[in-house]
Amino acid sequence: MTIRTIVSGAGLALMAATAHGQTGLRSNAHLGFTYPLSTNGIHAADYSNVFSVHCLAGVSRAEEAFCASGIASVVKDSARGFLAGGVATVVGGSVSGFQSAGFINVTAGNVKGVQSAGFVNITGSGNGAQLGGFANVAMHAVDGAQVAGFLNSADTATVQVAGFVNVARNTNTQIAGFVNVADTVNGAQIAGFINVARRVKGTQIAGFINIADSSDRPIGLINIIGNGEQAVGVTVNEIGTTMVALRSGGKKLYGILGFGVNLMNGYRATGMEAGIGAHFPVTRSFRFNGEITASSLTDRWYNTDFRSSVRFMPSFRAGNIEIFAGPSFNYTGSADIQGVGRVGYSIYTYDSYNFHHDFSIGLDAGIQYHFNSRKIVKDIIDGKKF
Repeated sequence: MTIRTIVSGAGLALMAATAHGQTGLRSNAHLGFTYPLSTNGIHAADYSNVFSVHCLAGVSRAEEAFCASGIASVVKDSARGFLAGGVATVVGGSVSGFQSAGFINVTAGNVKGVQSAGFVNITGSGNGAQLGGFANVAMHAVDGAQVAGFLNSADTATVQVAGFVNVARNTNTQIAGFVNVADTVNGAQIAGFINVARRVKGTQIAGFINIADSSDRPIGLINIIGNGEQAVGVTVNEIGTTMVALRSGGKKLYGILGFGVNLMNGYRATGMEAGIGAHFPVTRSFRFNGEITASSLTDRWYNTDFRSSVRFMPSFRAGNIEIFAGPSFNYTGSADIQGVGRVGYSIYTYDSYNFHHDFSIGLDAGIQYHFNSRKIVKDIIDGKKF
C-alpha cells in the first residue's frame, strides 16, 4: 500500500463524514467555540460564510473570504480567500486562494493558489503551489510547484522539489536530495543520488546514477540508458597508471568511473578516477571522445597524487570493441616530490605551502567492450509500474 493511498484514504474519510445536511443558507459572519457551539449552531454545515473564526473547530458548507480555526476548519463544498487551521483543514470541493494548516491540508478537488502545511498537503489537483514540511500528494495534475522537505507525489507536476524523493508520471523538472522517479521528463531531473525515468527529453544530473530508456543528456558517474552506450574497458596513461573503467551514458554524453593501480618503477599505488565525456562522431566506426576527469593515486601511507585531466582521443569501433588513444593535458598535485615526477612532458612546475604542482602533456590509450543495457533498464522501469 502506497503513501498516496493511505493518506488520500484518510482525507476522503474525513470529507465523507461532513457530507450531510441541506444547502443554500448564507451568513456574513460565523463565530464559534467548536461545532455546534457557534452562531450557526447545528446547521453550520449548511451555511456559506464570508467571515469565520472558531476557537477550536469550525464546520461550514462554503467559505467566501476568510476562515480560521484553532484546531480544524472543515468545509463541505468550496473555499475562497484565506483558509487556516492550527492542525488541519479539510475541503470537500475546491480551494481558490491560500490554504494553511499546522499539520495537514486535505482538498478533494482542485486547489488554485497555495497549500501550505507543516506536515502534508493532499489535493485532487492543483494550479499553483504545494508547500509541505514533509510531503505533498496530488492525485492528478499539479500545474505549478510541489516543494516538500521529504516527498512529492503527483500524476503530473510542472516542478517538484523535495529533500528526499519526487515521484510523478509526467513532469518538467524534478529536484531531489536523493531520488527522482518519473515516466516522462520534459526538462530536467536533478538528484543527489539517482534518477529513474522512462523518457527524458532534456537533462539528467545525478550524484551517482541515471537510469532511463531514453535520455538526451545524462550526467552522472553511472548512466544506464537503454538507447545509449555502456562499455567496460582498460586505459593506460603515460606514467603507467592502469584503470579499469565503466563508461556509460547516452548518444552524446557519458560518465566515467574507474579503479586501478600503478606498479611502475617500484611505485605501488592504488587509484580511482571519475569524470564526464562526450562523443563527437565522424563516421559510424570513427569518432573523437573528449573527457574531463579527476583521479587520485595513493601508496596508502604518506603519498597521494591528485590529477585533473582533459583528454581528446580519436577512437575506432568494430562491433562491440572500441580502441582509442590520444593526448591529455594534466594538472598533478602532490605533497611528495617524487610524486610530481610521475607526469608526462612537464610544461610548468611550482611549489607552494609544501605542495608541489605540475602542468604536463601526457598520453592515454585503451580498449573497451560495449554491452547492451536495454533489458536491464526495462526490468528496472517496469518494476516501477508507471
